Amino acid sequence: MLEEPPLIQIRKPSRRPTDAQIAALAKQPTGFLCDAMDGKGALAYDLTLLDPDALPDQFCGVALTADNGPDDILALQAALTLIQPGDVIVAATGKWRGSAVTGDRVLGMCRNSGAVGFVTDGLVRDYEGIVEVGLPVVCAGMTPNSPFSRGPAKVGEPVVVGDVRIATGDVIVGDRTGTVVVPFEMIDDVIATAERIEGLEAEMDAKVAGGQKAPGAMVELLKTDKVRWL
Repeated sequence: MLEEPPLIQIRKPSRRPTDAQIAALAKQPTGFLCDAMDGKGALAYDLTLLDPDALPDQFCGVALTADNGPDDILALQAALTLIQPGDVIVAATGKWRGSAVTGDRVLGMCRNSGAVGFVTDGLVRDYEGIVEVGLPVVCAGMTPNSPFSRGPAKVGEPVVVGDVRIATGDVIVGDRTGTVVVPFEMIDDVIATAERIEGLEAEMDAKVAGGQKAPGAMVELLKTDKVRWL
């Protein structure tokens, strides 16, 4: 190459869900949201809330992506300057597990800028300090190893974390069951479908509480010629 590529590439956020959309998604459990997206949308099972007994175990906010290379946090540091209140920082590491992507001080800066959560496919450090910061963190685990800030880095571009594509402006919803990504383009459809699912779930809960022992559809299926009894 005749010219070196830029150290950091930044795409400023250009779309953002409304407060009403975020509030509507925040009230739904992650299971309902996945059901509203054909059973998909959750991050891989190995990315979990860090100690939900000591930190908040529910969050909902707008994704701001930081694409870090392995053992590097330059993208995350650049993303700190773009945080808006209500953001969830999504720090991609390419599943790097050799060092932490964040610790208590960086998470404290995220909180100071109004972030409501932090999600990474990597590791974090400084447990006691993170608890003091009080920001919900989804990660693959912990390590005291430190990263570098060398780049190259991208901020605001789509990333893949936990086998799910995440773009800046998507909504991230987390609880003890898991963390779900609602793509920006699907927000209104997911809200409407999740509200219908909420009603159906309430009906099913009432039936189970009333003594139902098997799904009605299965009972009816067993009466048809589609079942061969052996």
